[in-house]
Amino acid sequence: MVYSLAASTLTLAAPVGCDTSSAEGVEPTAAEAHGPSRVLVTGADEEMLVLEVTAANKVVLRLPRVEVGQGITTAVAMMIAEELDARLVDVDIPLAEARTKGNQYTGGSSSVRSLYGPARALAATARARLVTAAARRWHLPARSLRTRDTMVVAPDGRTATFGSLTAAAARIHRPDVSSRPKPASKHKVIGRPTGRIDARDIVTGSAKYAGDLEVAGAKPTVVARPPTLGGRLVSVDDRAARAMPGVHAVVKVAGGVAVVAESFHHAFKARDALRITWRPGPLASLSDAAIRSRLRAAVPSVGAPPRGSAQVEGEFEFAFVSHAPMEVLTAVADVRADRAEIWFSSQTPMDARESIASAIGLPKSKVRVHVVRGGGSFGRRLNHDAAIEAALISKAARRPVKLMWSRGDDIRHGRMRGASHHRIRASHAWGRVVAFSHAMASVTESYEGQGLAAQGGVAVRGGVTTVAAGPLPSDSGLYNFGRVSGSSGSVELAMPLGAWRSVDSGTMRTAEEIVVDEVAAELGKDPVAFRRGTLRNKAVKAVLDKVAAAGNWGRPLPSGQAQGVAVHEEYGSCVACLVEIDATDPKNPRVTKVVMAADVGTAVNPRGLEAQLMGTAVDGISTVLRAGLHIDRGAVREGSFADFRYARQQHSPLRFEAHIMPSRREPGGAGELGVPAAAGAVANAYARATRTRPRRFPINF
Repeated sequence: MVYSLAASTLTLAAPVGCDTSSAEGVEPTAAEAHGPSRVLVTGADEEMLVLEVTAANKVVLRLPRVEVGQGITTAVAMMIAEELDARLVDVDIPLAEARTKGNQYTGGSSSVRSLYGPARALAATARARLVTAAARRWHLPARSLRTRDTMVVAPDGRTATFGSLTAAAARIHRPDVSSRPKPASKHKVIGRPTGRIDARDIVTGSAKYAGDLEVAGAKPTVVARPPTLGGRLVSVDDRAARAMPGVHAVVKVAGGVAVVAESFHHAFKARDALRITWRPGPLASLSDAAIRSRLRAAVPSVGAPPRGSAQVEGEFEFAFVSHAPMEVLTAVADVRADRAEIWFSSQTPMDARESIASAIGLPKSKVRVHVVRGGGSFGRRLNHDAAIEAALISKAARRPVKLMWSRGDDIRHGRMRGASHHRIRASHAWGRVVAFSHAMASVTESYEGQGLAAQGGVAVRGGVTTVAAGPLPSDSGLYNFGRVSGSSGSVELAMPLGAWRSVDSGTMRTAEEIVVDEVAAELGKDPVAFRRGTLRNKAVKAVLDKVAAAGNWGRPLPSGQAQGVAVHEEYGSCVACLVEIDATDPKNPRVTKVVMAADVGTAVNPRGLEAQLMGTAVDGISTVLRAGLHIDRGAVREGSFADFRYARQQHSPLRFEAHIMPSRREPGGAGELGVPAAAGAVANAYARATRTRPRRFPINF
């Protein structure tokens, strides 16, 4: 159901089962902001979308998600333009600030899936009311009118812009034409490859990120942090720093010592002048070898294999990985005695608002969180540690601050993907797999040895805990592999961990696809043919067939070069990836070609999906061949892109192809979908090119 909000322009909200007389949780529309709220009805729909058509002929939808480069603003603008028959340039998608209720979670490849129905329904209702308003103005049957280019068109050629009709449309509650969204067969915008609506702003520097904001009185701020994870401040001599030009304040915070200054140059210089004594963190005696040993010990047993079967087995290690978004974490905070205002890029602004309020001792009703676009995330902005820290510094310094975590800050003290160890056994007999077992253990987060509450019904008190849980999130039900089982364990460490793009699937499916290749070799079968004969889902077979044909699977290659393939299914979508690699120098392999095919249901913007798949290919290249974090005596060794060796342009494939399978079903998830298939294909190509069985990733670790 869609409802009008009483305003001077057409403003619609999309509630479900609503009977309230206030717009709690939704920020005022442009029309309401100039006077007292006259909202007639809103409600508790999870998305709480609000669409406004302004007198200036702009269509505005406040998006309860964050744009971090994934193109969600473009996709939603296309949904709105489709149903309204509006020009894309007339659709504005600002980001909604933190609300009191509803869904503002950006993650799990869920944004397009969750917004596709509500956004289209809202726009379709707006169109019906605008057409009705025009029909009544012209005294014509509403069904005789058409819409195009953000205007209504009469049979005799008369036109009226949406903006000129918006006041009249706002008073219409029962439109004279259908308000149902278009069927897929009528789509002209959805499904058409489209450039980003914010592309020009990005390349010209007009797009505003947190670091670009000019908030009155907010001064650049940086923090001196301990050399080890979880290290604590013992003492600080800040006399030299305070005496330096441009320094406004030096304050102690939980994570170290903050310097507030006139510029970031002044702040960094003063930070380096601090003389600090640190207490080592709780992991000061721990390094990579010990962590790997603990993980190996925490992996549950895979049990006994079926009688009469032969085994293909493998153990796989995956390193810690930083999110390393191109835009470093930045937050602007203005905390006063009775209120607070924060600006930053957040995938979870409602949770952030609550956490910030708790940290600074204010009721959440007194905390306002503005959501700002982010320059990358990959899961990093699910956490709001930088914003909480900025708020605490602002409170202590009694002034607004603009806090920036340096690249080194985030790589050495920020969230990271936990390291993991996997043990997989495929049992085969009579030319087929009859059982498949996958047991794994990963590092999970605890605080100074104080374990997390409970997992699988077993209280955790720190150290190593093995927990039966199965099947695993990325289980091999993808294949007809007989009895499939999974179990997991954990090693709890006081480390800042976070969800990294594709979360568990990025390691689990990668390891499984390596074993699938090794089973095929054991049975004397081609990897593609073996997968085709064992995959359960026709859609997965179709994307596999597509990459095999488009990538010319099986073509002869020189010695030291090879192809690899892998598939993945998740989020109601599926993907296949074919990779060609030149590993003539095994220590410096180069992926030369990537071909991907994806079935995500309706692809709202195929060009955006292609960009997502390209990004996942680079992620696969990076985490399999190059990029990981080392732990040395409780400290992260890496601190910049100089030593955290994420793939650069010189490591990107010389040729990339993305094939989007046609579909009219509703969208599935896509943002994280390609990582496991890309990583698996890179690993399999490297194994075939070098005639080795890689087991530790990245391979250059």
